[in-house]
Amino acid sequence: MTSALAHHEQHHLAARAESYRHHDVQFAQWAAGFGVIRHRDDTQVRVFDMAVELEQRGLVASRAAVYEMLSGLDRISAMGLWLVVHMTYAQRVYRDGRALNPEDFKPDPQGHTGGALNMVPAYAGYLAINALTDITRGWVMGQGHCVAAIDALNLLLGNLSPAHAERYALDDAGLSRFVQDFYSYAITSEGRPASPLGSHVNVHTAGGISEGGYLGFAELQYVHMPLPGERLVAFLSDGAFEEQRGSDWAPRWWRAEDSGMVAPIMIANGRRIEQRSTLEQQGGADWLQKHLRLNGFDPLLIDGTDPAAFAWAIWEMEERLSACTRAVLEGHAQYPVPLHYAIAEAPKGYGFPGAGTNRAHNLPLEGNPVRDEVARGQFNDAVRSLFVPADELTLSLSRLNNHAERRRVRERDHAMTRQTVPAINRVVPAWRPTGDRESPMAALDTLFCEIAECNPEHRVRVGNPDELASNRMSATLARCRHRVFVTEAGLQEAVDGQVITALNEEAIAGAALGNKGGLNLIVSYEAFAMKMLGTLRQELLFARHQKEAGRPAQWLGVPLLLSSHTWENGKNEQSHQDPSFAESLLGEMSDVAVVRFPADANSAMACLVDAYQRRGELHALVVPKSELPVVLSAEQSERLVTDGVLCIAGSAGAPVQLIAVGAFQLQECLKAWRRLNVRGVDASVCYLLEPGRFRQGRDTLESTYLSLATQTLFANPEAVRVVVSHTRPEPMLGVLRPLDTGRKTRGLGYCNRGGTLNLAGMLFANRCTWLHILSAVAELVATMPGEWLNPSELTAMAGAGDVLSIVTSGPCEI
Repeated sequence: MTSALAHHEQHHLAARAESYRHHDVQFAQWAAGFGVIRHRDDTQVRVFDMAVELEQRGLVASRAAVYEMLSGLDRISAMGLWLVVHMTYAQRVYRDGRALNPEDFKPDPQGHTGGALNMVPAYAGYLAINALTDITRGWVMGQGHCVAAIDALNLLLGNLSPAHAERYALDDAGLSRFVQDFYSYAITSEGRPASPLGSHVNVHTAGGISEGGYLGFAELQYVHMPLPGERLVAFLSDGAFEEQRGSDWAPRWWRAEDSGMVAPIMIANGRRIEQRSTLEQQGGADWLQKHLRLNGFDPLLIDGTDPAAFAWAIWEMEERLSACTRAVLEGHAQYPVPLHYAIAEAPKGYGFPGAGTNRAHNLPLEGNPVRDEVARGQFNDAVRSLFVPADELTLSLSRLNNHAERRRVRERDHAMTRQTVPAINRVVPAWRPTGDRESPMAALDTLFCEIAECNPEHRVRVGNPDELASNRMSATLARCRHRVFVTEAGLQEAVDGQVITALNEEAIAGAALGNKGGLNLIVSYEAFAMKMLGTLRQELLFARHQKEAGRPAQWLGVPLLLSSHTWENGKNEQSHQDPSFAESLLGEMSDVAVVRFPADANSAMACLVDAYQRRGELHALVVPKSELPVVLSAEQSERLVTDGVLCIAGSAGAPVQLIAVGAFQLQECLKAWRRLNVRGVDASVCYLLEPGRFRQGRDTLESTYLSLATQTLFANPEAVRVVVSHTRPEPMLGVLRPLDTGRKTRGLGYCNRGGTLNLAGMLFANRCTWLHILSAVAELVATMPGEWLNPSELTAMAGAGDVLSIVTSGPCEI
């Protein structure tokens, strides 16, 4: 019955399309297509209906204007395909369309050609609907390796970034340079790529806002990106759909009251590199539509080879979402509203030989045209069918390039590339008196609520993969509340909640990273933050490249609070005791990846305030939730943030320096210092808040960011130094190489010991107690530990006697 109904619908669409072609010459001219660009009956009917609506609303002068523009779109798309395959295979381009000879081809062709070919009609359709509706939407592409499509069409349309505009033009020389730059591997004297073209979206890709190098991360962010009044088209990957869970949840987060329009489009080209996708194995688009409906989407199936189908899909998805928005705001519907989602089916690499095969992923031809005559013939035959004469192309481009006429910005300048978030109204923390005991996380909880309260114009997103209350963020939860559809009495929930909670670290990080126009916070158990490292690293790299290009990102710094951390999570097993995240992030460039270890409540608050004053940076703060002594005053805390280090006890130039990195490590260093002080040893305790500022700078930007405090606190190369770190000692000593005095320096820290232990047990198991610190100093100054430890303490250090009691109580007066 279903099959018969489907056939009936197809016959009905065919009859309608035929009628429109018969009665409208201009419609028929567009419907005839161009070269490999063909228009199915369902697309023809959809475009006719859209054209009527556009005309009735006064957005176009006539339906004929729509068909003229779409006819030009066919030619621009064909030429986009033409240029993409030249980017892969050719090193010379001729605008007269002549056949290429062996010397015109690259000896070593490269490119994710099939995916890029499929992206040409998608991006072209996006450009067309912008031109038809006088709205320049934003775009993001999850499959960043398809960037050749974006760059090719941008070049044809003159929608170029400055770096591209100064190198490329629509003539033989400019186009030849363009294809030569693609995968040129050329390098500058500074060790950077010489070509502004990349293998993925980069900072020189006009309109690019995300690399899309990690499949699946754009899928987690897109629904959180547009602010109210903004519109976003998200081009997504079918491979990412099955490999990255969490994108299914997008309908859970969208609210008309605080979200802009989103139009997600999956490019369903059916294959991964080496095997069929789950989508294909499970029954293709029919199975996917059922799956999407079960997850709160409203799927639309379109022809992924036709640019007009993409233009219609964006129009239709926005129309449906607008209708849902009106219904909710007028009280006729409630959340969740179906999130409209287009599935664009196409053979991978459509429009060129090898389409639909595994070869299409990279190099669709079986041979290399530079030396294979058959492959060369296939290339020349294929591009001949895609070629558009110069006069036809110029006319087509003029119809799409209506920015000046319609007074709209170019796609390179869409809203999400221009988001300059207003500075927040600065809040003065409620500084705690020194000597009090306070949970640093609880202090941050109160402060974040005050910051959010004083900045109501900033959309708030709190990414939460587990339990905010467990991490002492109860006030934040009470104020911001979990975002849900239906609230449950007695729980901190709201339909418009600002806390995005899901047991998926990448998904909740995506909520904050996508909200670049707002105020963000991510809270995680330290051990579990490793699961979000990839998505954070992609953001950091893109932001760093923007900075290098002289166009630094303008989103507010994003604090990531790492709590229930290695040293205070002893009650759980060793899987919950892992400082790897901070160690990994210390490997990134310190001027954008800020890793800090607050010492107490006051320094934690100073770090949070500073994070929101910065732009385009991630601030990872390793913060205890346990109550700890308040060691630093307000003035000391702010100086610690400014300098990255502070001498806490003793004289700065002391010949014995205990360097603490971590709040619990500071407590142990202070205990050890007290014993040394009693014994008349000239020693100091320096607290190192931000280790990345004391490394050897790896380029000019990072070198400029380094702390000048090194010149005063660590000026003595003969000093004995014991670094006691929250992290493993080896990576920390590697970062702090300029402070390492060789045989006079020792590193203590996490050494992969753990289990079901309390704090004292964790410290002892990892040889980080005050006893072990004194033993390390004794070794460095060539004395026996017994000079500073009494017999019971020596026994405890050997693992006998009342170990935990002595570790906890600290040194007695002797």
